[in-house]
Amino acid sequence: MEILHSKIQGEGQPFLILHGYFGMGDNWKTLGNQFAKNFQVHLIDQRNHGRSFHAREFSYQLMTDDLLNYINYHNLDNIILLGHSMGGKTAMLFAVEYPDLINKLIIADIS
Repeated sequence: MEILHSKIQGEGQPFLILHGYFGMGDNWKTLGNQFAKNFQVHLIDQRNHGRSFHAREFSYQLMTDDLLNYINYHNLDNIILLGHSMGGKTAMLFAVEYPDLINKLIIADIS
């Protein structure tokens, strides 16, 4: 099992951010720095993006599974999950499948 790459900063309630297609966690660096004043921010690179692993398989279900593995690896709960574009679709599927792990869900700019 491979774990997604992330940049973690700040302390407090976990605030996970999922970028859009062809993006990476660094795209959220400016806002992540602001959020890190009050939260533990995780700027995550999803599979086949940024510094995370690359694989032939690619689907929203697999990205949801990757996120669950990431959350379990870092022993997180009561998370705030923000998803932008492709990350928003991943976040919505994750929230449907694992509602007990989510405290707040934020979806930004999806089709």
